Amino acid sequence: MENPKHTIISAFRLIFRPMVKILLLAGVTWKEIAEVAKATYVEVASTEFGIRGRLTNVSRVAILTGFTRKEVARLRELLGSEDSQITAKMNHATRVLSGWYSDPAFLSAKGAPLALEAEGAGASFAMLCRRYASDVPATTMLKELKYVGAVKETPAGELVVQTRYYMPLQMDPKQILRSGAVLQDLGNTVAHNLFRKEGEAARFERRATGTRVAAEAVPAFQAYLEDEGQAFLERVDVWLIEHELDDDSSAKGIRLGLGAYWIEQ
Repeated sequence: MENPKHTIISAFRLIFRPMVKILLLAGVTWKEIAEVAKATYVEVASTEFGIRGRLTNVSRVAILTGFTRKEVARLRELLGSEDSQITAKMNHATRVLSGWYSDPAFLSAKGAPLALEAEGAGASFAMLCRRYASDVPATTMLKELKYVGAVKETPAGELVVQTRYYMPLQMDPKQILRSGAVLQDLGNTVAHNLFRKEGEAARFERRATGTRVAAEAVPAFQAYLEDEGQAFLERVDVWLIEHELDDDSSAKGIRLGLGAYWIEQ
């Protein structure tokens, strides 16, 4: 019989793949996300696995997560600090760009980033890379930064920096946060259905997919969803509004709704 833990890990790989794509497009390295994952393990173990609604004690969190009690206490302290931000070391590309904007050796007398030669004895892009990303070849770094638009080359061959931070794909911060909320909603529903208590109702989660649909049908499918899907969601919205609590009600309301998403592979 297959180990359930192995099955869960295999399923998590499927869940994590689109998230990794988003992270890579945003220039986030595995080291940066690892610290976030550790803190989230501690946060969820602390808040979701306590007895009778209490915060889970440090020893039990350590058992659940595999961290030492000292590490659990450290992460809890970070989570509990309102102004703390859990960040890992900046990736190589961001270090190079940040150095270009902050290191006096690569700034003009007015404090602006200099236009750099690719190579040279003085301030050059090669020197910048040696100082801030010594284990990455300068030619490789330059190719990547030019590709994402972080660096441009002038007709004279000088390199001009365009942005202080490395992000392969420019994204609206509000859209990024919204995407996280969408994945969280779907994940919460899946987790509820997998581990709901006996007798507890499952939350609605269905898919309608075809495996041999002609690619030429995509525009028609999009038009169909825009009409039928939007109309359905609008009816759901009307139903939810009709069941909202009155403004003067002392009852505690809950967040309730339905999400719909496109599937294409």
